[in-house]
Amino acid sequence: MRLIYITTSNVKEAEKIAKALVKEKLVACVNIFPIKSIYRWKGKTERTNEIGMFAKTKNNLVNEVIKRVKELHSYEVPCIITFPIEKGYDKFLKWISEVTK
Repeated sequence: MRLIYITTSNVKEAEKIAKALVKEKLVACVNIFPIKSIYRWKGKTERTNEIGMFAKTKNNLVNEVIKRVKELHSYEVPCIITFPIEKGYDKFLKWISEVTK
């Protein structure tokens, strides 16, 4: 299983991406939350309010999720990174597997 971290510019964009990923069975669920980001972009240090997302999925769906997020995302270079889920509540991990394709 994998946890995918994504940032977006606003709640509307985050919800659009989350709904598509869940509807298409690419992820089991997505948590959406506000964040403040400080980063370097095109030679400048930027500070922005963004929306963070955690999506849960299976290892074999990660490339499809990345592709779909890039299709739906407004950023030129969106943050889409993954982390392995090494351990977790067995019934929750089973549920992720059952509700994704």
